[in-house]
Amino acid sequence: MIEDRAIFSKVMEALLNKLSVGVLITKDHNKIFSNEILSKQLIEMELEWQYFINRMENLEESVPTLLSFNNQEVLVRKESVSIIDGVYQVYLITSSETDQLQLGRQQELPFKDIIDYAYDGIVVIDKEGVIQMLSRPYAEFLGIDQESSIGKHVTEIIENSRMHIVAQTGKEEIAQLQRINGNYMIATRVPIIKDGKVIGAVGKVLFKNLDQLNSLTKRFQSLEKDLGRYKGEFKERNKATYTFESLIGKSPAFIEAKEQARKAAKSDSNVLILGESGTGKELFAHSIHNDSKRSMGVFIKVNCAAIPAELLESELFGYEEGSFTGAKKGGKIGKFEAADGGTIFLDEIGELPLHMQVKLLRVLQEKEIERVGSTRSVPIDVRIMAATNRNLEEMVEKGEFRLDIYYRLKVMTIHVPNLSERPEDIKLLVHHFLRKFQRLMSKSVEDISDHTLRSLSSYSWPGNIRELENTIERALNMVDEGEVITSDHLPEEISGYKRPTTKLTLAEIMEETERNTIIHYLEMVNGNKTETAKVLGISRTTLYEKMNKYGL
Repeated sequence: MIEDRAIFSKVMEALLNKLSVGVLITKDHNKIFSNEILSKQLIEMELEWQYFINRMENLEESVPTLLSFNNQEVLVRKESVSIIDGVYQVYLITSSETDQLQLGRQQELPFKDIIDYAYDGIVVIDKEGVIQMLSRPYAEFLGIDQESSIGKHVTEIIENSRMHIVAQTGKEEIAQLQRINGNYMIATRVPIIKDGKVIGAVGKVLFKNLDQLNSLTKRFQSLEKDLGRYKGEFKERNKATYTFESLIGKSPAFIEAKEQARKAAKSDSNVLILGESGTGKELFAHSIHNDSKRSMGVFIKVNCAAIPAELLESELFGYEEGSFTGAKKGGKIGKFEAADGGTIFLDEIGELPLHMQVKLLRVLQEKEIERVGSTRSVPIDVRIMAATNRNLEEMVEKGEFRLDIYYRLKVMTIHVPNLSERPEDIKLLVHHFLRKFQRLMSKSVEDISDHTLRSLSSYSWPGNIRELENTIERALNMVDEGEVITSDHLPEEISGYKRPTTKLTLAEIMEETERNTIIHYLEMVNGNKTETAKVLGISRTTLYEKMNKYGL
């Protein structure tokens, strides 16, 4: 049998403490339970418990009675509740005139139905799994007689019940799905513990009204479908597009980089990809992810240089509601949490501010993040890949990049060669891009001339593959359908042919001058965009916008 105090302390405490009036439960002249309201009332009246209980024991049942304690009047109603292990006296006490009036008007106080009306479904069992109490709505839902269920083993009454298991193991089960009568419900099962020993269990159906079960089940199924769809859409938007087959080239330097990447895909270690802007570092990151054991997970891309420094922390690590002005209600998860189970690719890692490098170090060391405005750490399972066109060793010497971050990132390092270091690959890439843009533009050309190919092969390509791709796209736009691409269809800095400018507008001349100036300074500082922006007197963001505009 479940002992008296254990039953009511665990089953009814939360319920009765919500009532606006005092509640006292006794058995055999002893207090079993009292709610917080009554405790406050007795303190105010300066009364001792036993004296208070003795005054009420001889009251007539179901009849509101006015009692006076130290010149304070309270209205008391007494009821008896029979449970399998005995009879309990339940007293409802109020000192409020409004509550007394309402209490006096009632003809019959529903103490026996407190559990029935307060909870939609509740069941109490002892250590052996025998039912001690079962609420009326639960009995109606199960299609059984409430009284006849008392004293039977829970598995005889409730389909797929795990109540007896909880009573044996002492391990609670919170908000678990349970199939009953062909429908799913959500139930919580909690062990009842006294003096360190499990003496039973309480089960609750987590619905305000079991009549809503079918509609809630349908809503749950609908939400499950929506969640699956949203997850699919999120993964679709955050997936690695390219594979090793997308990496085109046969030069020794490129083949070596590709082989290093294939080895990196077989492990789960951090990867640092080095190379000039436009060499295809992101394609290598995509390929490594798609060939790794995390290929079914998401691939989250973050350009560290494109996010304003003041927003970088909240973007990477998320934030809690109210953590700063403009924070979304409910907060927001960051890129690292979004990448859980997958890969995060930190492009332009050399542009990461020092204060953010400290926070990244914690992720690398502890595999956990802390949202802005939170004191709680969130464990994450994320593989980190990073890329940069900057010389991180020089940055470390200058104090611009943390040495501990550098060593943790370069567990596996891949050097992607410049296009100028792999001239034998230019012809392969030109024909690849020609096929790509002919398909995308639904336009066919006869071929590309040998002279044009020589011009392309002899050019230095400061913008690397990205510049080559944009050059071929431009050429395909300039050439007529079915014609051969010639040097006339190339930019003058590649073809060496300077076109007349007498008919150019002022805006066109300014744009051409701006483009050539950006190319000149990029070449001067070996593609370092931060230095280029500094020399030109513009922000990195503005430089990125202009480079995208001119296809650099």
